[in-house]
Amino acid sequence: MKINIYYGGRGIIDDPTLYVISKITDVFNELNVKVERFNLYEQKSNITALANTLKDADGIVLASTVEWFGVGGYMMQFLDACWLYGDKEKIRKIYMSPIVMSTTYGEREGMMHLASAWEMLGGLPCDGMCGYIADTTVFESNAEYARLIEKKAENIYRTINQKIASLPCSNQAVSNMVSITQGMDLTPQESEQLSEYVSDANYVQKQKEDLKELTDLFKNKLGQEQKSADVEEYSNKFEKRFKMGTGVTAKYRLMFTDANQGKDLLIDVGLRDCRCSFDSDTEADVTISITTDTLNDILAGRMTFQRAFMAGDMKMKGDFKLLRSMDQIFEFMEH
Repeated sequence: MKINIYYGGRGIIDDPTLYVISKITDVFNELNVKVERFNLYEQKSNITALANTLKDADGIVLASTVEWFGVGGYMMQFLDACWLYGDKEKIRKIYMSPIVMSTTYGEREGMMHLASAWEMLGGLPCDGMCGYIADTTVFESNAEYARLIEKKAENIYRTINQKIASLPCSNQAVSNMVSITQGMDLTPQESEQLSEYVSDANYVQKQKEDLKELTDLFKNKLGQEQKSADVEEYSNKFEKRFKMGTGVTAKYRLMFTDANQGKDLLIDVGLRDCRCSFDSDTEADVTISITTDTLNDILAGRMTFQRAFMAGDMKMKGDFKLLRSMDQIFEFMEH
């Protein structure tokens, strides 16, 4: 069995949470549990990639300290990374125990906050621990506290080892209905790569420089050779491949960055039909800047709108959820 401990405090000497996780680590070691601890404050530039460390864990402990309001930014960044890049199928099998100590106020709220967040991710609940500790010396003067922490650690081990079932909760039901990441067409391997790239500041900066260089290159080429976008042919293909029943209504504008007609293709998607026109004045919910080559790849089924955006082959402005819906509204790719 393996249990990961994610500590979201600042690492100061008199942080009561450090004492608690040290005690439970000793208990886990006595029970032959492999324990790996991640201090989020030490990996603040790499927090996004830590979602990948969940893949070999049977259970985790989310430990943080309430110093003035809430569980702190490092822990929230880690939970954001789990939501955006974590393997949801793996998370559904992982038990989580929240441990929150407070030096001011709000330890119960903090513990419930972590528990609710993990349940919305789809994870399994486990007994947590919280307390108000204004001075860490109370742990040394009261042996009963140490026995209580050890007992809690044993309960955490028992829950994970025996895979104790729990009743379903409304948090999980809500996340299944409103999750904006459900429709992302990414494999766990692609999510892992993306989280590593996002956490690498040098990589992100290099990508920005490359995009600027490519943009300048395309601008220079526009003055030398202009491509022709057959917007009427595009219009026919969109109307032919329209799929009813998606429940999406929106207006999409396609702006061709390498064509000289000066026409934008406006796609008006309704519940039962799709109408295309050449209009540069009507407002759109989503505006897409795209090259004719990229659009031709999408219409031929070699590329999707979402993958083209992720690869940087096109830019968009507006509701990203509506952009993802285009791959369901128009069936260009053969199944």
